[in-house]
Amino acid sequence: MKEQELAITLSTTKKEKPQADQLQFGKNFTDHMFIMDYMQGKGWHDPRIVPYQPLTLEPSAMIFHYGQSVFEGLKAYLTEEEEVLLFRPEKNFERLNRSNERLCIPEIDVEFALKALKELIRVDRDWIPREEGTSLYIRPFIIATEPYLGVSPADRYKFIIIMSPVGSYYKEGIKPVKIAVETDFARTVRGGTGEAKTGGNYAASLKAQEISEKSGYSQVLWLDGVEKKYIEEVGSMNVFFKINGEVVTPALNGSILQGITRASIIELLQYWNVPVTERRISMQEVYDAYKAGQLEEAFGTGTAAVISPIGEFYWKEEKMVINNGETGELSQKLYDTLTGIQNGKIADPLNWITKLED
Repeated sequence: MKEQELAITLSTTKKEKPQADQLQFGKNFTDHMFIMDYMQGKGWHDPRIVPYQPLTLEPSAMIFHYGQSVFEGLKAYLTEEEEVLLFRPEKNFERLNRSNERLCIPEIDVEFALKALKELIRVDRDWIPREEGTSLYIRPFIIATEPYLGVSPADRYKFIIIMSPVGSYYKEGIKPVKIAVETDFARTVRGGTGEAKTGGNYAASLKAQEISEKSGYSQVLWLDGVEKKYIEEVGSMNVFFKINGEVVTPALNGSILQGITRASIIELLQYWNVPVTERRISMQEVYDAYKAGQLEEAFGTGTAAVISPIGEFYWKEEKMVINNGETGELSQKLYDTLTGIQNGKIADPLNWITKLED
C-alpha cells in the first residue's frame, strides 16, 4: 500500500486508569484505538487513531458467520528510565500476514503497521503501567465486515489495534502448572488453520480446557489430530522439554503456531550453546524419558506468561511429576533473561528490542 497520512482524533474525556494491583488481563482498555479499512479495488485506506469506541457492523457482516478473522498479541514495556520498549514487534506483523494468507485476508504493510502502532502508543503512553512485571498488552486484529451471507472471502475488512494495561502474570512468583494430556479432542490438524492465529482455533480448544480444569489441571497438552501420538502445543502455548541435557520442541509442521517467544527461546539457547532441537516428539518418548529419570524440565512459551513451567503431566491415568513439581533452573534462567531484556534491565545481545523514540 502507498504511504498514507495517519489521522489522529483525540478523546475529549479520559478514562480512569485502574490501580496496578487491580489490573486484570484484557479487562481495561486505553483511551484510543487504531482503525484502517479495506475495500476491494481500493485497498487498505483511511488509517486513523480515534477514541476507543464500539464498532457498528451489520448483522450480516461475514465475520459473524464464517469467522474470517486473525489477531496478534504483543506488549510494550516501560523501563526505569521511562523509555518505552517493544519486543520484536515486526515479527508479530509478519506473522499476522501469514495468518492473513491462510484466511484469504489482504496482507498489511508491516512497516506502516509498525509506524501506526508506535503512534498509538505515543498517544496513550501514560497508560503503560510502571510497576514491576506490568506492561501494556497490544492486540492487533482484522475482521471481515462485508454484509454478505455467501461463503467466499470478503471484500471489506477492518484492521484494528486496541491496547490494555496488564499486571504481572506471576503475582506470587513463577510457579509450575499441572497439565492433562488430551487424548479425545484435537486442536487442529495439518492442512487446517493451526499455524494461523485465528479465533476459531481458540474456540475449538475451550471444551478440552473446561474438562481439564474440572479435573484440577490448568490446561491440556495437545497431541496431533491424526494419530494422537505426537506432541504439538500446551494450551495456547508452544511447548519445550529438557531431556537428558537437550532441549526439544515440536517442529513446525503446518498445525503448530510459529510463536515469537518460541523462536526467541530457540535463538537464546543457541546463543548460550545449549543443545536445542526442533523435531517430532511423541508422548511415549516423554513418558519413557520420565521413567528413565531423564525428563528434567518442561515449559510452555507465549506472550502473556513468557515461560510457564510444567510441574506435572497426567497421561493414561498416571501422574508424571517433573523436577519435584518445582521450576527448573533453565526455565527460570530463560524467564529472567527474556523478561529482563523486555523491560530493559539487562543487555539485548540479539537486538530484539525496538525503542519508541520521542
